Amino acid sequence: MRIVTTLGAALIAVAAATGALAQGRTVRIATEGAYAPYNFTAPGGKLDGFEIELAAELCKRAKVTCEIVQQDWDGIIPALQAGKYDAIMAGMNITEKREAVIDFSIPYVQEAGSFGVAKDGPLAKLPGDGQVFNFDKDNAGAVKALEAMKPMLKGKTVGVQVSTIHSTFLDKYLKGTVEIREYKTTEQHDLDLLSGRIDAIFASASAIRGTFDKPDFKDYTLAGARFSGDVFGRGVAVGLRKGEPALKKLFDEAIASMNADGSLKALSMKWFKSDITIKS
Repeated sequence: MRIVTTLGAALIAVAAATGALAQGRTVRIATEGAYAPYNFTAPGGKLDGFEIELAAELCKRAKVTCEIVQQDWDGIIPALQAGKYDAIMAGMNITEKREAVIDFSIPYVQEAGSFGVAKDGPLAKLPGDGQVFNFDKDNAGAVKALEAMKPMLKGKTVGVQVSTIHSTFLDKYLKGTVEIREYKTTEQHDLDLLSGRIDAIFASASAIRGTFDKPDFKDYTLAGARFSGDVFGRGVAVGLRKGEPALKKLFDEAIASMNADGSLKALSMKWFKSDITIKS
């Protein structure tokens, strides 16, 4: 009886907290503003992108007032924990390592990691041709595909954003094969690729497409096999402090609602030119 009473009280507390949120709390959401098309800073300093529009719609459906703030990627989780803001929407994938320190909403999109290279360079013919290999579902196939790419990657310099799933992937699977050069932002490694200082970049396929759609990058392309599973986690989601079930519930329900009515897919098609949403 005591267990039932305690559980009931906890559920009432969550419901009350949710009501309190809806009645006027401003939810501060952090984004990087440097990871197009997920989030970026447009001319004039305005934040824009898939997650900026998504955040606005989620907050509307959750009936809360939201404020988007910009935060450098390498300090984005510590600042959340310190209470600088309430949530993170910055192309952040759910991984076991991150789940040890923060919570997540249900995921809203997921895409494989890919290499971006010059069209006229030797890496343009990396084997795999856009095929996606999932380490969790077909480990043997993923390892085989990666091994097939190693001879061409040997000795090449690959740019990657620091403290990301993509840098973790390179460190785990290609350390000793390629020279890994880490950057504070993806924009920085994009510019080094353009200038010829590095041979390739490694990031989510959608982020690379967003870069290569720009006129300056017309001579660059995605190449080789793409990878998911394992260190790539379970999809991109809203990052939240531990112990805030009411806020998690609001985001979960709003994401599920957008998935159910097709508006999340429409937003994905607008910004990524493909449906990379995660079906429940």
